[in-house]
Amino acid sequence: MRTVMPFLALVLVSTVLFAQQPAAPAAPKLFASSSDVAAMMAKAKNDRRADQANFTQPLLQLAPITANLEYRVAMPQAAAVHEKEAEAFYVVDGSATMVTGGKLKDERRTNADNLTGTGVEGGMSRKIAKGDFILVPENTPHWFTDINGTVTLMSLHIPHTGAGTK
Repeated sequence: MRTVMPFLALVLVSTVLFAQQPAAPAAPKLFASSSDVAAMMAKAKNDRRADQANFTQPLLQLAPITANLEYRVAMPQAAAVHEKEAEAFYVVDGSATMVTGGKLKDERRTNADNLTGTGVEGGMSRKIAKGDFILVPENTPHWFTDINGTVTLMSLHIPHTGAGTK
């Protein structure tokens, strides 16, 4: 028994130390096929709650850059400002109006780097449709309105330290 006890103690200490090791980071996702995107669009249509204006799913990721697939429906959308990252949008399907610039209405902080609001006062409105590509600098309010049924977007979040616009 005396020879077994040190062995059991070593096993116990090793188990505790191993259990405290941080998990290995997830492998970056660097490719999404057209069938992956089609499946994500179908999932958004099926899994979106009736009161959910925007259904977002991760598409690609290589920290610190992330790409998401956003499925937005014709209901009131929140406006946003990302203070530390630019955001690029590619319209995969559908159409809407996008407002950029101006000032957030009913501004509130959602986390350390982002603000949200009920809309945008002022700014530039432009019709967007399938195939359009838009770049929104950091610190720039942006908002989707007048969604024609649904609009599916790829959004790419890009950390940026430039001056941005308002």
